[in-house]
Amino acid sequence: MTRIHLTIDRVVLSGLPAGQDKELIASLRAQINEMLANRDTRADWARSHRTPVMKLGRIPLQSGPTGARQLGRKIGQGIGRGLKP
Repeated sequence: MTRIHLTIDRVVLSGLPAGQDKELIASLRAQINEMLANRDTRADWARSHRTPVMKLGRIPLQSGPTGARQLGRKIGQGIGRGLKP
């Protein structure tokens, strides 16, 4: 089994309504865990690298907790794409 240590120091959430940050972070964690559960994806991530800033471009934000969860999922997918070799 490959051991992966992922550290996200800060998530900057400009424009997200108050109280929805927990929904977004939970969804982001779930998406990253899902990607790491996949053997192929995990193999892509199992190399040392640092990415000081990752810009994901525009991601639409829908209102409410559902929108925050969708945004977290999209951010997680963007991180997965950005870390592939």
